[in-house]
Parts: sequence; C-alpha cells; structure tokens
Amino acid sequence: MALKRMDNVGIVVDDLGGTIEFFRELGLELEGRATIEGEWAGRVTGLGNQHVEIAMMRTPDGHGRLELSRFLTPPVVADHRNAPVNALGYLRVMFTVDDIDETLQRLLKRGAQLVGEVVQYKDAYRLCYIRGPEGHLIGLAQELS
Repeated sequence: MALKRMDNVGIVVDDLGGTIEFFRELGLELEGRATIEGEWAGRVTGLGNQHVEIAMMRTPDGHGRLELSRFLTPPVVADHRNAPVNALGYLRVMFTVDDIDETLQRLLKRGAQLVGEVVQYKDAYRLCYIRGPEGHLIGLAQELS
C-alpha cells in the first residue's frame, strides 16, 4: 500500500480567531470550523476527555492544509513557540509566495516579526523566517525564475 498524500499540519493556538485572520492574510482560505469532543476523540489523541475548537485552513492550490486547534480541555501543557530553529521536533511550516517583500510587509502589520533577514539562496529562492503573532515559526520562500 502506498502513501496517498500529507493531509495537514496541526498547530495549537491560544487565539483561534486571530490566528485564522493571520493565515488568511498570508493567503490561506478557511475551509471550516468545528468543535471536537467526546470519548472517541480522546481515544485517538490519548488525552481522554477533550474539548477542542479547530479550524481547517487550505492553501490556494487546494493541496496543503493547516489544522489550527484551541484546547479548552485538557489545558495546554507545554509551549514550544519560542524554540530556536535548531530545536528538536516539528518546528515550522514553509510557504511559497509570489512576492516575499510584499507578503512580509502585510504580515508585519498583522503582528509578525522577522526572525533573521531575507536572504537569497543561489539563483533559486529568496527566503526568510518569521514568527506569527502567537510566536509560531513560519518560513516564506519566493522562487526566482
């Protein structure tokens, strides 16, 4: 049996509405919102009785998704948002954009902070890392033709 696709990347947030708006500004579309609770959900996650608000965000090409989750119960137990780029574990998500400078300016107005600087890799890409308003690490890449 072969792998079919990567379905989504999950990000736990404090402010679901604000995070939705930030990713909308980046260019993702809100696919839907839901509340997940009940014993079936706890069996999947191993968290027992949980109550979570989620939002599914979709990239414009329809192939990539972010699942934003706000846990009501149980409470969040760890915070990795300030981990440096070389920390172990899942750390960032990278998006390709048409114009990195224009995108960066829009996101800075929404509370993003540039981590280092915008750099060029060979004749292939312009790249940067930002932290969103909740501190999540996001990579931006502009393909150079």
